[in-house]
Amino acid sequence: MEVKEAISKAKENNQIAFNFLLDTFWNDIYGFQLKRTQNENDAEDITIQTFSKAFDKINTYKESYQFKTWLITISKNIHIDLVRKQKKSIRNTSKDNDDYYLEIVDDSPTPEHKIITEQNLAKLLRDIKKLKPHYQEVINLRFFQELSYKEIAEQLNEPINNVKVKLLRAKKLLAAIITKI
Repeated sequence: MEVKEAISKAKENNQIAFNFLLDTFWNDIYGFQLKRTQNENDAEDITIQTFSKAFDKINTYKESYQFKTWLITISKNIHIDLVRKQKKSIRNTSKDNDDYYLEIVDDSPTPEHKIITEQNLAKLLRDIKKLKPHYQEVINLRFFQELSYKEIAEQLNEPINNVKVKLLRAKKLLAAIITKI
């Protein structure tokens, strides 16, 4: 399969085309983020977010651009957004004009927030149980047992790209369940 053909098929929601594009460009995007973040887990998470966003917005891709460049732009923007969020948690505060110090924003939860969080977690667990067992398993391994993609692949005896795709699908299905009213 050729990249242009895969893009056309992906626009028609062809899963084989999505897998082909993921396999073809994974190393490029992951390597790009690894250089930026200097952290394997962050690079993997941003790369997955990149493909998730790209596949959601595949119909906005214009053939006049290189697909790899389009993916890298998405990836770069996701990374910038994450850095901005991290910077918001630490503010510069001036005391007089010469003395600068950092004020760490207290994000510790109040008792009310803890109760709400517990209720949300219970609802999330109920929603996860609505997924097919193999999707429940990858969600559990990644987010509750906090295993790496490599560890999940070894435990499930599957290729790492299958694990990534399965996790991507599980997250999309879970999001659809959560947003249903």
